[in-house]
Amino acid sequence: MEHLPPPAEELAILDRELARLDLRRSQLLTRRAWLVSVLQAPAPRPAAPPGVPFSPPGRVSTPPAPPFAPQAPAARSRSAQNVLLTLGGLLLTIAALAFTLVSWGEMGIGGRSAVLGAVTAAVLAAPALLLRRGLSSTAEALAGLASVLMVLDAYALHRVAVPDAGGLGYAAAASAVLAVLWAAYGLLLNRLRLPLPLAVLSAQLPLVLWAWAERADALVFAGALLATAAVDCAIAVRCKDAVVRAVACAGLGWTGAAGLLVALVESVTAGEPSGAVAPGALLLAGAAIALVGARSAAPGPAGVGGTVAGLAAVAAVGGVPAAGVPAGWVVPVYLLCGGALLLGVRAPLGGPVRQGLMWASGLVTVASVLFSLAPVAVVSMGAVTQLGQVWSGVPRDGARGAVGATGLPWAEMVAAPVVLLLVAVVLGAAYRSWEGVLRWAEPVTGAGSGGRGTVGASAVVLGWAGLTVLPAALDLSYAAALAMQLVLVAGAFTLAVDGLRRGPSGVASAAAVIGSAGAVEAALLSLGTEPTTYTSFGVLLVVFTTASVVLEAPSVASPSRVLVTVQASAASAAVVCAAVMAAALGASLELSVHRAAPLVLAVPAVTVLLGARLKGRAVAVPVEVTGAVTGLVAVVMALGDLRFLALVLALCGVLAAATALRPERRPVAGYLATVLFVLAAWVRLSASGVSSPEAYTVPVTVPALVIGVLRRRRDPSASSWTAYGAGLAATLVPSLFAAWTDAHWPRPLLLGAAALVITLVGARLRLQALLVLGGTVLALDALHELAPYVVQVVGAMPRWVAPALAGALLLAVGATYEKRLRDARRLRDALGRMR
Repeated sequence: MEHLPPPAEELAILDRELARLDLRRSQLLTRRAWLVSVLQAPAPRPAAPPGVPFSPPGRVSTPPAPPFAPQAPAARSRSAQNVLLTLGGLLLTIAALAFTLVSWGEMGIGGRSAVLGAVTAAVLAAPALLLRRGLSSTAEALAGLASVLMVLDAYALHRVAVPDAGGLGYAAAASAVLAVLWAAYGLLLNRLRLPLPLAVLSAQLPLVLWAWAERADALVFAGALLATAAVDCAIAVRCKDAVVRAVACAGLGWTGAAGLLVALVESVTAGEPSGAVAPGALLLAGAAIALVGARSAAPGPAGVGGTVAGLAAVAAVGGVPAAGVPAGWVVPVYLLCGGALLLGVRAPLGGPVRQGLMWASGLVTVASVLFSLAPVAVVSMGAVTQLGQVWSGVPRDGARGAVGATGLPWAEMVAAPVVLLLVAVVLGAAYRSWEGVLRWAEPVTGAGSGGRGTVGASAVVLGWAGLTVLPAALDLSYAAALAMQLVLVAGAFTLAVDGLRRGPSGVASAAAVIGSAGAVEAALLSLGTEPTTYTSFGVLLVVFTTASVVLEAPSVASPSRVLVTVQASAASAAVVCAAVMAAALGASLELSVHRAAPLVLAVPAVTVLLGARLKGRAVAVPVEVTGAVTGLVAVVMALGDLRFLALVLALCGVLAAATALRPERRPVAGYLATVLFVLAAWVRLSASGVSSPEAYTVPVTVPALVIGVLRRRRDPSASSWTAYGAGLAATLVPSLFAAWTDAHWPRPLLLGAAALVITLVGARLRLQALLVLGGTVLALDALHELAPYVVQVVGAMPRWVAPALAGALLLAVGATYEKRLRDARRLRDALGRMR
């Protein structure tokens, strides 16, 4: 094999090329080192190194490098530098810990002192020299190491110099000294970022550890926490360094919160006013600290600070009198103090702080209201207990016994109505003088004018709640409680009607809601005795009727949706009250339930007449629907006796037929009347013990079918259900029931033959009623006849056959699902096209 060029010549060429590449690499490295030094050095940009020209990457220049050119140090990025410094500091810290904990005991007192003095002094002095040379990262690392060494020195000093000193007391003193030293060190070397935050952290411990070491009581502990919080507040207000401010704010948060919480517990648990003075003073101090900090904070934290200051002030001022009043009157005391906070709205404290005070007042008010709503819930829900004591006599223990609340600690809840009514009065006054309230609170709320409806609605609801619980709180009689509830219902609907006539508003809506709730409560309470039942439901009937009539007045030009809803609800409630009174009349006459059912039908009869009178008005449909529901109730009442059930069904059919006289109700009422009459006939036949219903139904069916034929001849577009449905059903359905209970074969055979003929006629003439009724009766009749044989076959088959057949059926249906679906749709369309 020949080489071109020869191997020796080719080797010489490769050596020259490698030497040239090495030279070029050396030039590029020199240039890179110079560029890195330019970027890192704060001094003016140095001149390029002599004899090292730069050529672009595309050109190759090979000037000889100076033989003794200075080489720049290797470059390091900031991240690599920080990592190295951190690792170095950690290693030194670990070494110092190991030395202090392990090797300390092997040295004498002189060696220990020398080590402590030399190492600590050297490490503390090093950052100053490093900062002069611009090595700030290295200085920070050594400052962190110095901080750890100072803690270790304090520990070593305790072990050597004062081993008998208490651990907590020495820790308190050491933390205070370290805080001072770190603060002085940070102020001396102000370019270091670590010492001052460490000083703030260390300052959190001295007073707390001192109180712990002295086993001080809770008040001293709270004072230590609040004093620490005051120091933190001063640092956060005066210091400009962001990190120090953040650490001070964090310390202020946890020490202040802990101190206020301890002082609050001591204030609340004080047994007498003198015992609440010291906790109150601490709470006031905490409020002052919060205000000072809030005035210098951003808007968000300032609002929080104002809220905390307001709550602390309420707890401080209210705790003293609250300790001297009975347990049930503690909440009103705090409520009054919370209301006094609103005076701070005009104080020169800054907008966010004033808003925080307003929020604090609102929180105290909400907490007081929630605490007072518990007895309201008991009284409102307790009226349900009267359902099990209908007409059992006047409840024992007055109003409290009527709601089943005799076992509650009413002595502690006696102030609940006072709190609710006081808040309701204040909110009502604010609602009436809303413009003045906005002008007075403008420094906090700005120019906003919303919220008036919410304030008014809240006043109405709280006023109702306070008056509802008042009879039970005062232990009034049962009659007084019921009378007050009826008066509240009447007043609520008066307010609702008056407001809705002027236009939709939150006050009117709230009044309507609480009026409805109060009506339910009054109705339940009235079930205790017979006279109160008639009286209460009579009053409610008058109230609901009046409200519905007044809301229908011509002065209401464009009724709102809320007005229409309230009007319809009032009309329906009036019908319900009338139905209850009718049922109560039957009970007063000592009639059984099924005998009282016809009395209840008097209410649907009146609603039928009212429906014709109220034609086209908003309350017409609600009145008629409620009357229909009342008729259904009468039917349910008559289920205990078939004869009365037939009578009630027939009377309902008469009412439905009377309703069908109106053209707009005929499509529904006409069919309903037919169904009711047929059902009445069937029930009557069953009640008479008729075993051959055909003797009674066929004479009805034949003329009915003749009338249907004449109707179809005169009006071919008439539905087959209208013409033939009632007549066919009058015979087919009773005969089907009789066939299912007949043990012989002639009746099922004749019924099946008749149903088959009807079905075929319906299919031939395309009459839906005949096809559906005949097919249904035929299928059910065949099922009855084949059922015994099916049962025998199923019993004779192995048990696995049934699930196997079901699985095969599902597979067949699934495989032809789309086709079956199309067949079902075609069948539906075919039935729909029939008359």
